[in-house]
Amino acid sequence: MEGKVDVPSRGQFRGCLVGQALGDALGFMVEGQPPEICRGYIEERLGRGKAGGHRRGPFAFGQYSDDTQLARELLQSYVARARFDPEDYAHRIAAIFSEDRIVGRGRSTEEAAKRLALGVPWDEAGTPPPSAGNGSAMRAGPIGLLYHDDPEGLVWAATEQGIMTHADPRCSGGAIAIAGAVALALRGHPVEPAPFLAHLAELAEEVEPRFAACLRRLERWLPLPPEEAVTRISEEGLEPEPAHTWRGLSPFVVGSVLWSLYSFLRSPDDYRETIRTAISVGGDVDTTAAMAGAISGTRLGLAAVPPNLSRCLTDRGTWGLAELIELADECYETKCGGSGL
Repeated sequence: MEGKVDVPSRGQFRGCLVGQALGDALGFMVEGQPPEICRGYIEERLGRGKAGGHRRGPFAFGQYSDDTQLARELLQSYVARARFDPEDYAHRIAAIFSEDRIVGRGRSTEEAAKRLALGVPWDEAGTPPPSAGNGSAMRAGPIGLLYHDDPEGLVWAATEQGIMTHADPRCSGGAIAIAGAVALALRGHPVEPAPFLAHLAELAEEVEPRFAACLRRLERWLPLPPEEAVTRISEEGLEPEPAHTWRGLSPFVVGSVLWSLYSFLRSPDDYRETIRTAISVGGDVDTTAAMAGAISGTRLGLAAVPPNLSRCLTDRGTWGLAELIELADECYETKCGGSGL
């Protein structure tokens, strides 16, 4: 996957953030539900193109969760500082939790945010092993936009943004894999799974060789249909706890990151199909669809993200589609100087 790095487009930056937000919002409505419910729901939303009419408690369809909220905060920090600044981002994580603006909070991230708010240094606040949730990976996609032309910087930034909430190296490996996948998707080249996964494994190798090995093994599961592949993929890595109550994929970082990559690599030229696969198996599907949506949206651009559904995006009445596009454009201007389309 080496060679000339293409100049990304504005539409790809938009597609990454909006693609993540819509995947997150679609999955958020059925997070924690079993596969049969998730399959029926996603066919109605993506198969028939229906928007609205579905709620989760006080939240109407279109609400996205902490996955996108924290990715959005990362991009806001980047625009404000004109670089990735871990200390500034850590302050933003502490604030969004302290001010009770977070939706669908993860336990490890919340515990770390409380420590950050109390003044614990950002590089010491992460929840220690064996806790290995996907909270650091779910928000790492934008790092791939910002460091698509700097592999060493990508590994550094993906790791640093992650350890402030998740200290387990498996979480760092997952964050690197998602950021690396976005960086590769940004190139717009035909997607070949074997070199794609080999490149991600190479990026993760030094930080977390166990995760790198899982990335290499993923190639063998790609030919399997989702109902078979999910069993194999969910067994990759070691669960941080003896058991979990999730019906479907748990928030364990290894399985959820691998499933997101599987979903994208099965249909790299079809955003809708990628999101269908990410959600169809049930469990922590807002996160799997958010990560897969960020990668797919980056590769295909905003035009591939269903507009009738993305127009519903909201964060309790704020940060809808127009605001997300504006933020993506600001990041594009900061990173690329306004060149491109």
